[in-house]
Amino acid sequence: MKIRSVTCFYNPKSRHPDLDLQQVGALSKEAVQRFQTRGFEVQTTRLATTPFPLFLDPAQPAEAIQIASDLESDAKQHGFNYLSLGPAQPDSLQSYSLVPQILAATKNIFFGGIMATAREGVSIPAIKACARIIHQTATIKPNGFANLNFAALANVKPFGPFFPAAYQKGSQPGFSLAIECADLALVNFSRAINLETARASLLKTLQDYGRVLAGIAEELAHKYNAVFHGIDYSLAPFPQAWCSLGSALERLGPQKLGLSGSLAAAAFIADTLDRGTWPRAGFNGLILPVLEDSTLAERTSQGILTIKDLLLYSAVCGTGLDTVPLPGDATEEQLTALLLDVAVLSIRLGKPLTARLMPIPGKSAGDPTDFHFDYFANGNVISLPASPLIGLLAEDQTFTLYPRH
Repeated sequence: MKIRSVTCFYNPKSRHPDLDLQQVGALSKEAVQRFQTRGFEVQTTRLATTPFPLFLDPAQPAEAIQIASDLESDAKQHGFNYLSLGPAQPDSLQSYSLVPQILAATKNIFFGGIMATAREGVSIPAIKACARIIHQTATIKPNGFANLNFAALANVKPFGPFFPAAYQKGSQPGFSLAIECADLALVNFSRAINLETARASLLKTLQDYGRVLAGIAEELAHKYNAVFHGIDYSLAPFPQAWCSLGSALERLGPQKLGLSGSLAAAAFIADTLDRGTWPRAGFNGLILPVLEDSTLAERTSQGILTIKDLLLYSAVCGTGLDTVPLPGDATEEQLTALLLDVAVLSIRLGKPLTARLMPIPGKSAGDPTDFHFDYFANGNVISLPASPLIGLLAEDQTFTLYPRH
């Protein structure tokens, strides 16, 4: 288990933004030292702001790009590896157009784009805008890599520590912890003699670590007058066999993830996480990033794991579709249809979901990926079974859905 990120939150438009940034910068540096002293490796420190439409003007793109670049520089000076400027918002449709421009001009900035919320409903114009971002961003860097820095969001609350979904609300500085711990599931399930012991052992391990992490975090929060929002145990993997969530799922029953029985395994892990009593922030669900998990990547190479499977698993757990390699010729209209499914699933089930889709220029379904990135495992491009929407769902409108209880 490792701490993927100590993610801090601040508002660039607070009464004292410079002091707030110094405060969370000092907090993150001490957090790294304190956690590492207790034996927890900290991979990154990250900074997330309030949604950027609240402080960047989409009608002034050159000025907005300069402000974003300055914030990126300020974040780096205060020790943060990555910066999230939060999500574009449906009440400012122009804001979505800023995202590809800023991604092209910066290196370590992340964004979200809101598609749907429980209060406002499903915004088809916003979904189309997210699809346009993904389509345009695919050509910014080789292999479509810039889309790693963008996710379409549905029903996602503030203060989650995993990027690109992280954003601040309000002005009080705070922080959350993102945990990489697929290895804990793999180890505990490998030792278990039945489902009951599998659940009990994983839950105990997470809660034991959680008490230590939360204790340190609360001390830091008190010292720096910040809010500790909680821990996100989404069982994030690392692209090596020892930390594969796909392998942990297969320990529960399905011979290969994507075959029947995989849904039951996903539901079992999600239910186990729901029973935990640690302070929570973010998803605390099952995260299945295709390109970040060696087993998931291998199952795409074998043609077993499809995008419909991943969407199905999101219905019982999950954070949605993450780092999914798609054909380079995927159109905005096809992406819109897929994002609409993610959005309505989120609202209907009353849960947060995201979509981080990565069309790869020049690649077709079934082609091998060839990323050279320490946090990716190469697999095959996944087929996108989608056509442009027709009829009423193709119209620019916002509609509501009641969550099913």
